[in-house]
Amino acid sequence: MTGVVVSPRRANVVGTGLIGGSVGLALRAHGWHVTGADADHSCAAQALALGAVDAVGTDPDAELTFVAVPVGAAPELVRAALDGGGVVTDVGSVKAPVVAAVDAPRFVGGHPMAGSEALGVDGARADLFDGATWVLTPTATTDPDAQALVHSVVRSFGAEVVTLDPEAHDRLVATVSHVPHLTAATLMELAAGRAEEHAALLQLAAGGFRDMTRIAAGDPGIWLDICADNRDAILDVLDGLLASLTDMRDVVADGRRDELLARLRSAQAARRSLPDGVPPADELAEVRVRIPDQPGELAAATTLASELSVNVYDIEVAHSAGGGRGNLILVVDARRAEDLSNALAARGRTASVHPLA
Repeated sequence: MTGVVVSPRRANVVGTGLIGGSVGLALRAHGWHVTGADADHSCAAQALALGAVDAVGTDPDAELTFVAVPVGAAPELVRAALDGGGVVTDVGSVKAPVVAAVDAPRFVGGHPMAGSEALGVDGARADLFDGATWVLTPTATTDPDAQALVHSVVRSFGAEVVTLDPEAHDRLVATVSHVPHLTAATLMELAAGRAEEHAALLQLAAGGFRDMTRIAAGDPGIWLDICADNRDAILDVLDGLLASLTDMRDVVADGRRDELLARLRSAQAARRSLPDGVPPADELAEVRVRIPDQPGELAAATTLASELSVNVYDIEVAHSAGGGRGNLILVVDARRAEDLSNALAARGRTASVHPLA
C-alpha cells in the first residue's frame, strides 16, 4: 500500500539578510518550503546557496509571508505581499507606522527581539529565535486565524510570544532595545576615542565591556529608519537616561556609599528577575473563552494577557459551525490562568480554566 504524500507548507521570505535568512532556516528546519526574494539579487542567491531558502522569487501559493526589510521599506512590501492570498507578517522593530499604513485583516505586525553582531545572511542561524521574545501587534481588524497562524509558527521557532498594542510596543522597545543600542554605540565611540590616547585601553576591554557593547557591532544602516520612525519615544527614554546618569554621577561625586549600594542592589534584583524559559507541561493550563466570531477578539484577549504579564504559549481558535460565536483556547502558566480568566470575565467574556496535564 502506497503511503500518503503530504505536501510541505509553503512560505515566502522577503528580505534575505540576517533575520530573513534565519526565518528561512527556521521554517525549513520544520519542513516548510521557503521561497526568498531580495532587492539585492546576490543576497537572495547567497541565501539559496546557504540553504536558507529552497528557491528564489515569490511563491503565489505561500501560506505565510515574512517581510524582513528595514522599517522604512516595510509598508510597500507588505502591501505587495498581501496581493497574494496568504497571511503576511513583518519583523520591523517599530510597529505603529507600518500597522497604520497597512490596515488589512491578513497582516499581523511582528518584531522578533533577536539579532547578532554578524551581518547579512552569512550570519543567519535556524536557532536565532530560540528563547527570544517575538512581539505581535494585531489590531481590531486582524483576522484571528491570521494571528493564530503567525503565533503558532514563531512559537515553533522556540520564541516566546507577547502581544502588544503597536504604540505601546514602540514606547517599550525604546527602553529595552533602541536606547540600549544607541548607548552601546556611544560607549564604544567613547572608548575608541580614548584608545587613541592610550593604546592599551581596548586591550583591557574584558567581558563586561564586551557584553555591554556587543550590539554596537550590528548593522548601522537599519538604525536610521528606526530613529526616525520612533523618534519621540527614543528621545523620551534618552532624556530619562541622561537624568539618571546625572543622578548617579552626583552619588559617586558626593561619596554617598549607602545610596550607591542601594541603587546597585536594586538594579541587581531587577536584572535577576528577568523572565526566563517556558514552564513544563504539567505547569500549564488552558483558558477557554467564548468570543464573538469576529476580528479583534483574539487581539484583545492576547493583549490583555500581555498587560497582565501572562505569557501565552499556544493558541487555538475554534469557529462555531453555526457562526456568530467561537471558542478561543489560550495555553498559559497555570499559576496565572485564574488571573487571566477573571480579567476576561470582567470584560464580559465567559472564561474557564482547565489543567493541560
